[in-house]
Amino acid sequence: MPKEAVFTMKLEPDLREAFMNEAQASHRPASQILRELMREFVQRQRQAREYDDFLAHKVQTARTSMQAGLGIPNDEVEAQFAARRAQAASRA
Repeated sequence: MPKEAVFTMKLEPDLREAFMNEAQASHRPASQILRELMREFVQRQRQAREYDDFLAHKVQTARTSMQAGLGIPNDEVEAQFAARRAQAASRA
């Protein structure tokens, strides 16, 4: 991919020096490392946003289900699983 954009940033001199030293020690150009870091950041942000959207949809679906009377109250779920645990314990 052609590299046509220039990105300028300000940072502390000691951070720049440490970064440049580590880039040199890894035998890689600093610009390559920064591009990788930027790609990783973009990917993490997209994944976080996709998960937030998924979760919001799931919560809204559950709320709609409960409002329509299709859900089971927590007390009933707890009672059902307590009975299942007791049954499993009696078999063991």
